[in-house]
Amino acid sequence: MAGETVLVVGGAGYIGSHTCLDLANKGYRPVVFDNFSNGHREFVKWGPAEEGDIRDRARLDEVLAKHKPAAILHFAALIEVGESVKDPVSFYENNVIGTLTLLSAAQAAGINAFVFSSTCATYGLPQSVPLDETHRQVPINPYGRTKYIVEQALADYDQYKGLRSVILRYFNAAGADFEGRIGEWHQPETHAIPLAIDAALGRRQGFKVFGSDYETRDGTCVRDYIHVLDLADAHVRAVEYLLKGGDSVALNLGTGTGTTVRELLGAIEDVSNRPFPVEYIGRREGDSHTLVANNDKARDVLGWVPQYDLSEIISSAWNWHAKSNQH
Repeated sequence: MAGETVLVVGGAGYIGSHTCLDLANKGYRPVVFDNFSNGHREFVKWGPAEEGDIRDRARLDEVLAKHKPAAILHFAALIEVGESVKDPVSFYENNVIGTLTLLSAAQAAGINAFVFSSTCATYGLPQSVPLDETHRQVPINPYGRTKYIVEQALADYDQYKGLRSVILRYFNAAGADFEGRIGEWHQPETHAIPLAIDAALGRRQGFKVFGSDYETRDGTCVRDYIHVLDLADAHVRAVEYLLKGGDSVALNLGTGTGTTVRELLGAIEDVSNRPFPVEYIGRREGDSHTLVANNDKARDVLGWVPQYDLSEIISSAWNWHAKSNQH
């Protein structure tokens, strides 16, 4: 299947661009479709770019007719949980209406292999840890709900229209390309690792930890950090699985290993050798104390096993932010 064209919707963003890199390394032709509202033109390095919005059906039809992709990888979404609470309408318009428009265009073009970037936020507050794919889905914010609605739609498209999909529920994406060509670059930045690295670099006034009295081994929240290149590898494996006729499936993408916020900050200090001020403040509403993936199903279905550990996540992120980021 190498040589096939894959449309990477949102391919100028963080995870999408690293997936384009992996697609190209494995012989595919990634075509980026992005409106560049959050993505970066500088990140389109491994194939052509087509500018457009997923809510623009005519533009989607034009691009699909031009490139005739064998599969679609869909990353284009608004993702910031806090913003989803402030402005849920934008999240529903982009994440739900936009995705349904993209699915209609895909069907019209005869494409029935679709990989969807979802999230562990669809689970809501964990009833058990680690979370597997049978855990109940009760999202607690508009961002998680928009992703869950699309997951439900994909199940119906599969059952009634024959459009097969792989739903990939991420835990905490982190790290960067080891050569420093692309990395994590959000505006504004809300993710823990880049914020802490910026504090170590003196680009911001320290780092705030939300909550130090949780029932965890050191009182701070536990998260499952997964290298963005491991995520990219899972997406390419999902494309190959669908192109070989695989059935629709939902899979968790995480390492299965939890790291507390204190441990994360300690690892960043170790890599950077630059201590930075840390302030412990109150809990943040809606935060789960522990989010860790059971990734057995992804291993069984895709043969996927994460390759990179926390130290490699931090070192690759440090390299990107210290040397290559656009500041």
